[in-house]
Amino acid sequence: MLKHLRLAAGLLSLLVTLPLSAAEKPNFVFILVDDLGKEDMSIEGSEFYETPHIDSIAEKSLRFERGYSACQVCSPSRAAIQTGKTPARVKITDYIAVGRQNQPDKWKRNTKLMPAEYEPELPLSEVTIAEALKEHGYKTFFAGKWHLGGEGYTPSDQGYDINQGGFHFGTPPGGFHAPYRNPKLSDDPPGTELPQRLGKETANFVRDQAAADQPFFAMLSFYSVHAPIQCSRERFEKFQAKAEEMGLTTRTEPRFLIDRTKEVRQVQDHPVYAGMMAALDDAVGQVLTALEESGAAKNTVVIFTSDNGGVSSGDGFATSCLPMRGGKGRQWEGGIRQPYYIHWPGVTSGGTTDQLATGMDFYPTILDIAGIPLKPDQHKDGISLVPVLKGNGEKERSLFWHYPHYGNQGGEPSSILMQGDWKLIHYFEDDRNELYNVAEDIGEQNDLSEKHPDRVKTMLADLKEWQKDVDASYPTRNQNYNEAADARSMQNLKEKDVPNREREHARYLKPDFTPRGGWWDEKK
Repeated sequence: MLKHLRLAAGLLSLLVTLPLSAAEKPNFVFILVDDLGKEDMSIEGSEFYETPHIDSIAEKSLRFERGYSACQVCSPSRAAIQTGKTPARVKITDYIAVGRQNQPDKWKRNTKLMPAEYEPELPLSEVTIAEALKEHGYKTFFAGKWHLGGEGYTPSDQGYDINQGGFHFGTPPGGFHAPYRNPKLSDDPPGTELPQRLGKETANFVRDQAAADQPFFAMLSFYSVHAPIQCSRERFEKFQAKAEEMGLTTRTEPRFLIDRTKEVRQVQDHPVYAGMMAALDDAVGQVLTALEESGAAKNTVVIFTSDNGGVSSGDGFATSCLPMRGGKGRQWEGGIRQPYYIHWPGVTSGGTTDQLATGMDFYPTILDIAGIPLKPDQHKDGISLVPVLKGNGEKERSLFWHYPHYGNQGGEPSSILMQGDWKLIHYFEDDRNELYNVAEDIGEQNDLSEKHPDRVKTMLADLKEWQKDVDASYPTRNQNYNEAADARSMQNLKEKDVPNREREHARYLKPDFTPRGGWWDEKK
């Protein structure tokens, strides 16, 4: 009897470890949005933007309320998703600027520190998530924004069988309507919306692979909702009218308030941005329709997230991340806490978790869901979230960020440690620290560093140990810094820039608004 039990156990063990057949392997659709704030979806509380298709993903997903991007700006976060490594370890710690304009040898800004140098492309030595899946029979697809290197370092060089639109640029060179002026994307009739084209390409790929019974990994990496802030005339008219109905056009409170280094938007009322959100959501709807109509939905894991916070300051100044402080490029929650949704058919059916999760976790989670052996030497800074997705409890962990740069949106050179509800921010300009309990103070208005000096000391020691482990790079002193010029800039910000910004954004709400450059007229 014991012999038979052992034989049965052995056979069961063998069955468990056998690789999945092509028909059993789950597919993956990974939707990455550029500069999307966590508060930009209807399901997250936005009353002005409309996102029914994205909301439908969230409703079936486990929503990680404390899901974070790996950085407050784009390229580092994207590198983390592709590699499973923290940006500091991969040495891509700032957005990759064409012409190296944000590298220290080209730095022209009057700042106290010189930013750290960083790698200008994702090294080919890294085994990307696409390459890991290809090793196990997956067809791989990429559409949209890459921003991890140009020729020789594009998605086609990093494991993706198909690349529609991914190259060196972080912004769409032709804007958000055809002609796209994108060397990796053929043109459409003038006026065609870029997100609709990217959604269409992804939907076609899904249908083709479903028909071929081929397991697939599709990464739809939108250029939306990055600047330039553009939408069609029809979309603008819809949301301008909605703003009037909501009383937003007669708002008397300031739209912008200064937070330390830059003005920050306080309200979601930008009708052009709302139009961009609608175009994005419609494109997501195309992909969801393709999944349903092809029959692939029942075996396709859908992941939805953003590469950094919404742009409340800098770039288009287009959205508000409140109640979270800051936004893209900044070290507070508005810059790093993201929508983080994972829908796994048959496993997730809605709900939320407070599990700390980050961009590095997607890589091992995807491999784990697919039944593929993990690659701990590659995705060494991520963990598989499968136990959490299956409801087996949350895992205590710490999260780290390292940004030795100045953000275009007002962000300051700093490192961050998150331990439970406690968040420490260490600033490189003057070695000061901020300590927040983000569960009690989501707006990070109450710095508790003086009340809890022992906690600051312990967390700072942990942060420095981590920096040493990942061989972090640091900013250096800027010998050309001019304190008087810096003071004049701040005075101009208060006296000129903020009033000008208020007038500019009030103009967007006028019914007769016409965009400078006339994108919706000239491209029809």
